[in-house]
Amino acid sequence: MTSNKPQSGGSSRLTESADSGNRGAGEASRFSMLSSSPDSSSELAALLPELKLVIGLVTAGVIIAALYFGRDILIPLALAFLLGFVLDPLVMRLKRWGLPRAAAVFIVVASALGVLGLAGLLLGNQVSALSAQLPTYQSNIKSKLNDLRESASRPGMFDGALKTFDTLKNEVDKAPANLAESSEKAKTTPPPPQRVQLEQKSPSSFQQAITWLEASSGPLANAGIVLVFVVLILLDRLDLRDRLLRLWGGSLHRSTDAMDEAGTRISKYLTMQLVINLTYGVPMAVGLWFIGVPGAILWGAVAAVMRFVPYVGPMISAIFPVALAFAVDPGWSMVLWTVGLIVALEVLSNNFIEPWLYGASTGLSAMSLMVSAIFWTALWGPIGLIMSTPLTVCLLVIGRYLPRLKFLDVLLGSQPALDTPTRIYQRLLAGDVEEAIELATEVSANGDVASFYDESGLRVLRMATSDHASVATAEHRHRVVIGMNALIDDLCEQHPSPAGLGGPSVVCIGGKWEVDNLAANMLAHALSLEGTHAELRPAGTLSADYIARLDLASAHTVCLSFFSPEPQLQARHFCRRLRRSWPDVQIILTLWNAPPELLAEDACKKMGADAVVTSISEAVVQVSTLMGVQFNEGFMPAPIPEADAERLRALRASGALDTRAQPIFDTAAKRAADVFDMPMAMVSLIDEGKQTVRGAHGSLPAAAEGPSEPVRGEDLNIPRSLSMCGHVVANSQTLVVPDIARDLRFAGNPALQAKGLRFYAGAPLRDDAGHVLGTLCILDVEPHSLNQREVRLLEAMADDVMSVLRESALQWRATASVPAPTSSPPSATVGQLLPSGG
Repeated sequence: MTSNKPQSGGSSRLTESADSGNRGAGEASRFSMLSSSPDSSSELAALLPELKLVIGLVTAGVIIAALYFGRDILIPLALAFLLGFVLDPLVMRLKRWGLPRAAAVFIVVASALGVLGLAGLLLGNQVSALSAQLPTYQSNIKSKLNDLRESASRPGMFDGALKTFDTLKNEVDKAPANLAESSEKAKTTPPPPQRVQLEQKSPSSFQQAITWLEASSGPLANAGIVLVFVVLILLDRLDLRDRLLRLWGGSLHRSTDAMDEAGTRISKYLTMQLVINLTYGVPMAVGLWFIGVPGAILWGAVAAVMRFVPYVGPMISAIFPVALAFAVDPGWSMVLWTVGLIVALEVLSNNFIEPWLYGASTGLSAMSLMVSAIFWTALWGPIGLIMSTPLTVCLLVIGRYLPRLKFLDVLLGSQPALDTPTRIYQRLLAGDVEEAIELATEVSANGDVASFYDESGLRVLRMATSDHASVATAEHRHRVVIGMNALIDDLCEQHPSPAGLGGPSVVCIGGKWEVDNLAANMLAHALSLEGTHAELRPAGTLSADYIARLDLASAHTVCLSFFSPEPQLQARHFCRRLRRSWPDVQIILTLWNAPPELLAEDACKKMGADAVVTSISEAVVQVSTLMGVQFNEGFMPAPIPEADAERLRALRASGALDTRAQPIFDTAAKRAADVFDMPMAMVSLIDEGKQTVRGAHGSLPAAAEGPSEPVRGEDLNIPRSLSMCGHVVANSQTLVVPDIARDLRFAGNPALQAKGLRFYAGAPLRDDAGHVLGTLCILDVEPHSLNQREVRLLEAMADDVMSVLRESALQWRATASVPAPTSSPPSATVGQLLPSGG
């Protein structure tokens, strides 16, 4: 019996362990089934954003802690990089002059240290001279302080009322005092303790020297570390750049662009900051010298240096000259003149010079500048305040080129967080119709309402269509419809249709939904502004009664508006009904969200329409084509600027018309065609009435609607009024037309139509005086688009062409000014040697 108990207990424990193991296996199997089930996968997917947010916050906390606790090492390194950005251009210039890099670095660093030493010596002499004169100003300071004290002690306008109020309050609050008790307490109260003051023995000169050495050892050590880092950075700049590119990883193109943009922005910011500080410090010194404040050069230098410290630097630098003017002048005129000078310089610098010189050099918003200054000051103290802008620029560039850190670009950048269509859509969702109308009014202030409808109005409706069945509620849909109706009505009031429009009319009809009606209303307004009588018909249920109520007897063209991404069935049914009742009417399908396959001619015929368009401007062009009505002369001819005669003189004097310039232009055209991957690029010059192609590369392939043979450079020698380069010359701005066939300004241009041209981008060729002589342009028979970086690149390439032309023209003139040696008198007719007879 006793021997069986342990066995039974053991077996029971084994059974329990087996059961627990089975239960564990069951739990594991159930967990695996749960984890593999669709519901658990959706739950895990729903948790991913929160997990990413937590991981991001933890990573940010670790980075901020590393910046704070590692500031003793990071601050000298950051200062060295900052000084490297300032000194590296000087090193590169010395290298271009033929010096080795080591010698160039030594000369630049030694020169910088020498300039700092001379400046310190000069400012030290100024300080010593001021310190010697300060005792003579003590009487002025005492007399002014006594005057201020007397002025403060005199009764003011409210002193009588305050004194009366205090007396009344004391009478009310005064309690009866027991004189006997108070006298008895006075007898028993011990006398107050005597105050004892210990005076320390003044330190010796040796002890003072030791104290000063200890106090200056830290800054001197940091300065030495910064100097060593600066020298190493300047010596190994290329190797350091390669290592940073390797650490960045990913696309080499993106890494290179990021580093180039960061370097350009920081260098431009520091250069502009130096220029602004000089434009502030020099007038400060001159003004203080005229006013008579001692040490004017010192205070001008202090003001220029302290402006490197954002926000607090100018206030600190203003204290010293104001205090000295207070001490020097027995009266108050010098103080007032000094304060007026500082205020005038601050207003001029902050409101005119800084916006003019800075521009978009940093790309940071005003709010991000304030927040970054507070953040870096809290981490690194005053040094962090000085370096806050360059460090934040680096964060901005990182956020611009790393998708995972895109939020940095949104938070810190000066660009609007939302584009205009998104802002209008958000205002409509929030019910702020007035703000949406204000935005629309600002965008269309130049009178180009059709462009606003194309670029903003249709995009708002596309966003509303996309959100209709996913996130939009009934209230949101109602706000958008009501708000857009009010916005279009307001634009119609601001830009009314011309009176007395006659001729055949155009009827714009909404296909099915409310957004279709809104787009049809915008199209009708745009057509009427172009001189075509257009009317709106609302959408309705497609029935015989609805078709009869449309009343299209006097209509020449009908525009059917559809926002559906698959409108084939509805459009075909609508067109069939219209053809049955009015067989002679021209039908244009405006498919705002149509896929590319619906834009082909065969798809248009299958749906029973005469044309398919996707934008307001294209619809206006198609209506004009179908109706045979010329609006705005069919296209916008290139205007002639007022100072064109002076520009033509500059063109003839530039050397661009010299035959020796053609290789320069051919090379530039080839480079532009290769860089932008375009079939054709050219350099054109605009004279009195003609566009002349002086250099070209490639050709335009034969397009379906264009010529039967490829178009070459000599085929584009066309009249000035028909040339797109003429618009660049007239406006002195780069012109980019993504699709000429859908642009109201150029769609009816017969020269462009004959060549089958669809895409154009031209940058002006400017001389030193700013005259636009012609363009460097890229062309294609297919639509394209350029981003801002590509536009700036095209402009830079155009500037390079003019730089090469200027240098070559100088050489040609120098060669022409040297007379060639002759062995016999030249001919009076052609200036050449006559052939000898015999």
